[in-house]
Amino acid sequence: MNTKERYDDAREQYASLGVDTDRVIERLRSIPLSLHCWQGDDVGGFEKAGAVLNGGGIQVTGNYPGKARSIAELRQDIEKVFTLTPGSYRLNLHASYADFSDTKPVDRDALEPAHFKSWLTWAKAKKIPLDFNATIFSHPKANGMTLASKDKGIRDFWIEHTKRCRTIGAYFGKEQGSPCIHNIWIADGMKDIPADRQGYRKILLQSLDDILSQKIPTEYLKDSVESKVFGIGTESYVVGSHEFYMGYAMSRNCLLTIDMGHYHPTENVSDKLSSVLLFVPEILLHLSRGVRWDSDHVIVFNDDMRMMAEEIIRTGKLDKIHIGTDYFDGSINRIGAWVLGSRATEKAFLYALLEPVTQLIKYEDEGNYFARLALNEQLKTMPYGAVWDRYCEVCGVPSDTEICKAVDEYEREVTSKRS
Repeated sequence: MNTKERYDDAREQYASLGVDTDRVIERLRSIPLSLHCWQGDDVGGFEKAGAVLNGGGIQVTGNYPGKARSIAELRQDIEKVFTLTPGSYRLNLHASYADFSDTKPVDRDALEPAHFKSWLTWAKAKKIPLDFNATIFSHPKANGMTLASKDKGIRDFWIEHTKRCRTIGAYFGKEQGSPCIHNIWIADGMKDIPADRQGYRKILLQSLDDILSQKIPTEYLKDSVESKVFGIGTESYVVGSHEFYMGYAMSRNCLLTIDMGHYHPTENVSDKLSSVLLFVPEILLHLSRGVRWDSDHVIVFNDDMRMMAEEIIRTGKLDKIHIGTDYFDGSINRIGAWVLGSRATEKAFLYALLEPVTQLIKYEDEGNYFARLALNEQLKTMPYGAVWDRYCEVCGVPSDTEICKAVDEYEREVTSKRS
């Protein structure tokens, strides 16, 4: 059978469960996914020529040929990714991707909207709204504590940087007509057992309150805070723990960032959504795949991703959950990594949208747990792949069988020429 015949058959089978696949496809096309910019250059940024990730409790593995060496090359790669992935997208920028081509380079505590004007011009032309992150790592003043530092000079530097990032994010939001999600993450912590856990957390609390003291309309900017369980060099203690930021987001009415790689390996991260949404206004999700630690592997359509997407749809609060990718793998073709991770995310949400949630809840409310389990098992052998192929066709992007060829062709044409 061809794609249409396979899809027609799948549509009938899902209809027998009360699921309209045509409506599912249209709904999925409208769910924006914020693509992270840093996969294309291994989180180096372009503050200076040859910049590379340096410190901050994170690292990128591998040195595959073809890394973007400039903002122009990075944008070229991002544009290619969008031609190979179905759905609706935003772009998530870090402050370290400032464009100094027409201005004098400045340190991070002096960044202004003008340093990101070219990004906004490009994004508006491509109809891709921008999100933003303060870059509080990979800097000479980020070799230890930052916003939680007991050194006032260090602390003030990063407070000013983050304030300026909020201003830049608000500039994006106002100009693009869509709120910019601004995320705050720090690597502050200690390798061995600290003696003053609460002291650093009190300082972080004060720093964040100072940063957020300037009120910006949420129609322009939405602030989010991101926790982590541990990092490289902070194995024993991270100042910004889940409990700290959960309390902060609840008490300050801001967003909470949930990164799939920032919890213990055995935790079911999707289970957190239904609880957190009862207490915070909105959630920012960073989708990643940790392998034994926060290793930021390329997203694949595995059980963790499936359960995350299912829980998002089941909560009925999709409008309160902002979805973004966050991984960096330099060991394989970077465009391929972007594409596979984005497509895996879309697959997870398609699977979740094809779920007959109403019927599952009905069985549950009736106490018919066998029927609930049986229906979940039935869904695993439904012709999901035919609906995915139709979705790719509707969006005008390659199918799974064509994606390797498309990435290989781009590598031969463009990325292999980069030395």
